[in-house]
Amino acid sequence: MAYSTQMAAALSGATTGQIRSWRQDRGAGPFLRPELAVRPRALYSFRDVLALRAFARLRQDFSLQALRRAVGNLRQLGELEHLSSYSLVADGNSIALYEDDEHSTDLLKKPGQRVIATLADIMEPFAPRPGVIVPHLLHPYDHVTVNPETQGGQPVITGTRVPSEEVAALLRDGVPAENIADYFPSVNAEAARDAERFAQYIDSYAAGGRAA
Repeated sequence: MAYSTQMAAALSGATTGQIRSWRQDRGAGPFLRPELAVRPRALYSFRDVLALRAFARLRQDFSLQALRRAVGNLRQLGELEHLSSYSLVADGNSIALYEDDEHSTDLLKKPGQRVIATLADIMEPFAPRPGVIVPHLLHPYDHVTVNPETQGGQPVITGTRVPSEEVAALLRDGVPAENIADYFPSVNAEAARDAERFAQYIDSYAAGGRAA
């Protein structure tokens, strides 16, 4: 699935401004360059979204400079895989690479030193900024699901292959939620309303919204 900058922002909790900044080369290379495409427009993979979501959580407690330093130290330790392959977690006033319940490595204060760190589930809802709640990554609403194995990761109505954005578009065109089943028999009224709520959440990441 190819996610636009706006969709990647909404699913990760990072602002569109942050995401654009993180993909720019400011002398030390981009923080996270989209895996699929940069030009003519950026397209992010599901793995990119996972990494962006981890960074958005860490940005609640750490500066971008600290995050860049932690990632740089991760690379110096020989870890060169896609950043979604690693569990980077807050460990007090430092950032650690979580390996398992007994093994974690400091990446910020004492790079390479073993520490004890607790894994945070990046799928769970969190609040990256005042007034913003980022929903669960895989189940943003009761009737909306994001699964990389279904429709390539495009958000769908739970239990179906119906893209939630197509349902939301019908509601925006004036079709009552109770009549959505006329178009998609497997989609009930409450599922249609959830699709509309999710679309409104995505829209809030447009320029001038939460991206500001």
